[in-house]
Amino acid sequence: MGKQVAGGKRVRSKHPLVLTANRLVDGAVVYRAASGWVEAVADAQVYRENETAQVALDASADDVAARLIVDPYVFDVADEPEGPRPLRTREIIRAKGPTVRPDLGKQAELDAALAAAAPSPSPAAAAASEM
Repeated sequence: MGKQVAGGKRVRSKHPLVLTANRLVDGAVVYRAASGWVEAVADAQVYRENETAQVALDASADDVAARLIVDPYVFDVADEPEGPRPLRTREIIRAKGPTVRPDLGKQAELDAALAAAAPSPSPAAAAASEM
């Protein structure tokens, strides 16, 4: 399935779907969650039925009219325990951030979070690595 845009074709997919758009104030990629628009695809609401995805897509027109978002559409995902995983290259790139500068965008934030969460080496291991 290609992307299904608001006001366009009816949603039809064999896969679960996520609703995405760009936030108008800063252009950030956002995803629809039960609580509103979020920046992490892992926090997005997954629509397992075409009908519920269509309702959400149609409802996003209100946020377009309120100038909160632009270009809402749904895309295919794999529904995994860690959260939805985009299936198409375009959406994988949009979820991770710029491809030319891995030190910027969402992938840099993820790398920093992973580094902060990594266990510190023990004093014995640190001393051994200095030898």
